[in-house]
Amino acid sequence: MLEGVLLKPSMVTPGAQSGTKADATTIADYTLRALKKVVPPAVPGIMFLSGGQSEVEATLNLNAMNQSPNPWHISFSYARALQNTTLKTWAGKDENKVAAQAKLLQRAAANSKAQLGKYDPATADEDASALEGMYVKDYSY
Repeated sequence: MLEGVLLKPSMVTPGAQSGTKADATTIADYTLRALKKVVPPAVPGIMFLSGGQSEVEATLNLNAMNQSPNPWHISFSYARALQNTTLKTWAGKDENKVAAQAKLLQRAAANSKAQLGKYDPATADEDASALEGMYVKDYSY
């Protein structure tokens, strides 16, 4: 029953150690082409993992994939790309709780807009830490 499936892949990005960077439009193009070859339209949603991208990269790439109609709902299922700036802001200190909550709401709003194709980085007021990549070499679960 494909209608009951949500797919959780990573986006098609250059290898972290390749030294190559691709823009959001290129990543969206490669990712959607790959998915359209193998994922039937009966699958209702594709929820992307951030795969070590920075918070902003993951948001930009998601936004780029939603610039045109897709046979599935394209959204996000990432934690690190929502929590990284939040956790850095909080730093385990009660006095930072309100500021950290504001950062979480900011990231959630950005990704909510991106899953509709309406994220605008020019008006997003992104924190510098949201630009930091989260790839960890040789990381294992």
